[in-house]
Amino acid sequence: MLRTLINFSVTPNLEPRFNIAPTQMAPVVRADGEGGRKIDMLRWGLIPSWSKDMAGASRLINARGETVAQKPSFRNAYQERRCLIPVDGFYEWRKEGYIKQPFRIGFQGGKPFVFAGLWETWTAPDGADNAGETIETYTIVTTDANTKIAPIHHRMPVIVDPADFDRWLTGTPAEAANVIRAFPADDMAFYRVSTRVNNVRNDDAECIVPLAKTA
Repeated sequence: MLRTLINFSVTPNLEPRFNIAPTQMAPVVRADGEGGRKIDMLRWGLIPSWSKDMAGASRLINARGETVAQKPSFRNAYQERRCLIPVDGFYEWRKEGYIKQPFRIGFQGGKPFVFAGLWETWTAPDGADNAGETIETYTIVTTDANTKIAPIHHRMPVIVDPADFDRWLTGTPAEAANVIRAFPADDMAFYRVSTRVNNVRNDDAECIVPLAKTA
């Protein structure tokens, strides 16, 4: 899928990840300015170009699709810097008794898919410890959950159909707005996983193993 997604003749050799956390690096697909696509590693948690520091990045991991064109933190990126984020699953949590139970959500058969995202370039200002350093960051656009995901969480990432890749990456803001919707629930699936995903230090295949049923 990545080869089709980014129009490369050779698929990049990406290391498997199982528990990507905010402020960590992850692959993001962007338009290359020549009619194709490229994949780069960006930091999760948007830093608006006008920010004085990096402090707010951990809070800007998601952008509500309903207001993304108006919010100062996101509107410039929405106008000019949209991206696609390739994944094969994501986590959400639901309160069950005394615990917040994590679920892994994706598609039947484990096929990969992509989120709608926005990206920004931020340069540390004079006087900062890292003055002059340039950091590229991204955020995930969200919308109301579909009927299958809603019992777990009321929001979900915007999942982009392959037919809409170009519309999201290079279409007008009005065209991109039509992509912001809940993906149809039919082929989606989820299952419980261990609470070990709550610890960002755990990033291995055990994170996605279905939780064994207990009596």
